[in-house]
Amino acid sequence: DLAVAELNEDKDALDDFLNQQNYRMAYWKTADQQLGYRRFFDVNTLIGLRVEREYVFEETHALILDWLRRGVLDGVRVDHPDGLRDPLQYFRRLRDHAPNAWIVAEKILAQGEFLRESWPIEGTSGYDFLNAALGVMVWPEGMKQLNEIYEEFTSEPTDFRAIAHEKKLNAAQEALGSDVNRLTSLMVDICEANRDQRDYTRAEMRRAIREVAACFDLYRSYVEPTRGEITDEDREHIGQAIECAKQKRKDIGAGLFDFMRGVLTLEVKGKKEAEFLMRFQQFTPPVTAKGMEDTAFYCYNRLVAMCEVGGDPGSNGISVKDFHAYNAKMQATHPHTMITLSTHDTKRSDDVRARLAVLSEMPAKFGGALNRWSRMNNDLRTELFGGGHGDLPDRNTEYLMYQTLIGAWPINVERLQEYMLKATREAKQRTSWTVNSAEFEKAMHTFIDAVMHYEDFVTDLDRFVEEIKEAGRVNSLAQTLMKDTAPGVPDLYQGAELWDLSLVDPDNRRPVDYKLRRKLLREIVKLPATGAAAEVMRRADEGLPKLWTIHQALCLRRERPQSFGAEAAYTSLKVVGAKA
Repeated sequence: DLAVAELNEDKDALDDFLNQQNYRMAYWKTADQQLGYRRFFDVNTLIGLRVEREYVFEETHALILDWLRRGVLDGVRVDHPDGLRDPLQYFRRLRDHAPNAWIVAEKILAQGEFLRESWPIEGTSGYDFLNAALGVMVWPEGMKQLNEIYEEFTSEPTDFRAIAHEKKLNAAQEALGSDVNRLTSLMVDICEANRDQRDYTRAEMRRAIREVAACFDLYRSYVEPTRGEITDEDREHIGQAIECAKQKRKDIGAGLFDFMRGVLTLEVKGKKEAEFLMRFQQFTPPVTAKGMEDTAFYCYNRLVAMCEVGGDPGSNGISVKDFHAYNAKMQATHPHTMITLSTHDTKRSDDVRARLAVLSEMPAKFGGALNRWSRMNNDLRTELFGGGHGDLPDRNTEYLMYQTLIGAWPINVERLQEYMLKATREAKQRTSWTVNSAEFEKAMHTFIDAVMHYEDFVTDLDRFVEEIKEAGRVNSLAQTLMKDTAPGVPDLYQGAELWDLSLVDPDNRRPVDYKLRRKLLREIVKLPATGAAAEVMRRADEGLPKLWTIHQALCLRRERPQSFGAEAAYTSLKVVGAKA
């Protein structure tokens, strides 16, 4: 204690002591541009391990592998394998140590992308299914009308691809600047050693790297230089990103982009070229995650149900035919994949999304309500914020608030304020986590409080939600039944056995009343077969229809395992009749 006290009293001695460490103490914002180690996305306190080295794998996985060998665990879920230097090597090593384990990966797939069949695992953690199930729920024509309503109300851009590209560029330049600097230094060395590429400047290389990463239409490629592995799929996506970058940055010589393509596709080889390739492949996932899912998804609010992990908010949904094609593919390639509707990371619960999907079937009515509510609440805003502050909160934030209220109603003031604070900080349009706008945040909180205590508005909102609540529940039951009978292993997020109107974390981490769920489950199990459905629907407000649907579907799976196993066929049926 005496030594520590003496050191703290002498700044020169303390500085000398710190300079002898294997790290340098630095202001936290320094990490955005200067960082010598890999991290988890942009969280600089979570340092990446060299798990591709066998002894590191052995030591970090000793406890998990012991549990798998002893049967304590049946399987594992691997979090964000795209952050690994060599995902295929990792999964092969894990499979060799745990040949009988059920292994799934939290792999976020782009629209039309499927899990690599070379990965020796059962499948993903289910975001791909979640988005397919939602996509088949929305009405394409209604989505187009919502586009017009959103644009007219907010004056915000409606080209989601352009928005996502801009936000990915921002993420690469700001939060992930240190990663860009490291890649740039490697590319400088590579170009210096190549007589045809020496005249490109460091600044050009830095811009080119950011542009190509922002142009990637999926999380990453999986080229492996040591084993010489590259697929046609990798070449296609790398080529698409390069051509996109060429079009967007005509101020940079096309030859530099072509040279980058050569490095990324193994046409240009070498030790540093291999290092650049592997690091670039670890760079594009955080660019996409931070730029798109953690930013663009909170800026583009046309129908926020579509702003889901692995989703495409600019999409107008998918056809029934495409939904069947997806399921058939899963049955053929990954029949034991995990399928889910809600996770700890989803932006909204399955029931919130199911209710919001109804808006695509009644866009004109929603548009009318939107304008009516804005007029009703406009006086609150101007009265509270006179003298030039009548534009707070902005129209995009107001639009998001109304959709959130519809999806999660009934919701109290505190929950709505907490959610909107997180959403607007993630959007980084009016405020952010690193640069808070006290004026905007106070204005938004005060507006929410006033709106939620305005009786006429609350009455109108409640009436609107009552009109769509039943349709939302039908959607919920439909996607629940699909999840529990589609190819794969259905997962149930905590509390989702009953209606669950949760928003993004920490809202979806609230305590679950399991005592109530056990009680209701005992009651529905005892219901006589005749009249059970009518009784369940009579008690719909308690969430019984959802619990009953889950119970019935899981009982069916248990009774007919051969119908849901890996050897079963997937046959799409054409629905006929008045309610087809």
